Amino acid sequence: MYNMLNTGDILETIKMIQEENLDIRTITMGISLLDCIDSDADRACGKIYEKMMRKAENLVKTGEDIEKQYGIPIINKRISVTPIAIVSAAAGNPVKFAKTLQRVAEGTGVNYIGGYSALVHKGFSAGDKELIESIPEALAETTNVCSSVNIGSTKAGINMDAVAMMGKIIRQSAELTKDDHCFGAAKIVVFCNAPEDNPFMAGAFHGMGEYDCEINVGVSGPGVVRAALAKHPDANISEIADVIKKTAFKITRMGQLVGTEASKRLGVPFGIVDLSLAPTPAVGDSVAHILEEIGLESCGAHGTTACLALLNDAVKKGGVMASSHVGGLSGAFIPVSEDAGMIDAANRGSLSLEKLEAMTAVCSVGLDMIVIPGDTPTDTISGIIADEAAIGMVNSKTTAVRVIPAIGMKEGETLEFGGLFGSGPIMKVSPFSSSKFISRGGRIPAPLQSLKN
Repeated sequence: MYNMLNTGDILETIKMIQEENLDIRTITMGISLLDCIDSDADRACGKIYEKMMRKAENLVKTGEDIEKQYGIPIINKRISVTPIAIVSAAAGNPVKFAKTLQRVAEGTGVNYIGGYSALVHKGFSAGDKELIESIPEALAETTNVCSSVNIGSTKAGINMDAVAMMGKIIRQSAELTKDDHCFGAAKIVVFCNAPEDNPFMAGAFHGMGEYDCEINVGVSGPGVVRAALAKHPDANISEIADVIKKTAFKITRMGQLVGTEASKRLGVPFGIVDLSLAPTPAVGDSVAHILEEIGLESCGAHGTTACLALLNDAVKKGGVMASSHVGGLSGAFIPVSEDAGMIDAANRGSLSLEKLEAMTAVCSVGLDMIVIPGDTPTDTISGIIADEAAIGMVNSKTTAVRVIPAIGMKEGETLEFGGLFGSGPIMKVSPFSSSKFISRGGRIPAPLQSLKN
């Protein structure tokens, strides 16, 4: 399969890497912790540390070796684990588990560990509320641990009690880390229809239906797609879709190669390639710039949602031909702070929170890395979560919210993160209250399309 590349293909790939920001965004090792459950928290944490260190001791080195051998940048090496609410339910004290994950991150050298998570789309089981309430403390006291909570699904509806909780948790996380750019909130994702094999942070966790241990790969290449489109300035929309499909195929083939190779070297099964276009703040690595290359003056202009739908569909169609195992989120990410074009569009006033919400109906995730004023009420944050979850529930797709209240800052200012997380222009939120709606609690019933049996 891989020995059929000709010289032209090789030179093209080198150009993609050197000039167009092509990379493997992450190789993520998923590890089940079900066999580490114990009613004694110390014993459970000891088992977790031992198993994770044993499984992932060579993960970073393997990624670096593959980088050197193939010349393909692999930006992040990560671990996802069984949702900790399940693992800690019998023992309590979930923050102790978060600190164990932090020790593993330091011991293995991985960038992030995802899975400080709870699945409460229908209701709360043992350990769920305790873990959710502990998220602000756990994230403030760790550096490399990420959290996610699934509050809705097409099959179950939306747990509005959990939605109300998460508005408060996000605000508390920002407050506890206000001296660190409110970064605690940047490590929380609230999902509807969360996938079990997502390699991307902060939402990665290792689902109950997965292998005991596996490798999942996330590819990235917005710059490559934009460069390919720039060569076809007069193409019609059908031809644009074809160019994107062919480019996505090439990007995903590289992800398949890296995933297969990492799986072989680490002696664990290969799970999936997530073929999402994940941008960075680097110049020339923006999903917004792809949309502008298609023909928008600025991302957020009328026509943006249609362009994004075209992009997302073409990426999936091209990528799925390149790998037998495509999964995770797979599509196009639209994180504001991590995308130079999105930042510019927000700053020039063409991109609003409302337009971003509309775009999430056709992209692969949701409202991602969006900075909001620090005095935004918690019920308003919960309202944002509920709206986004409703889009996911009704459309049978994954949606998510990762918003950062910038404590002490106001609309129009900028919160600087640095690195892959970039900087976030503080966006306007509606001044009107969602309080009575959020305070009702209960559950939004599952839609009619959930009855598929």
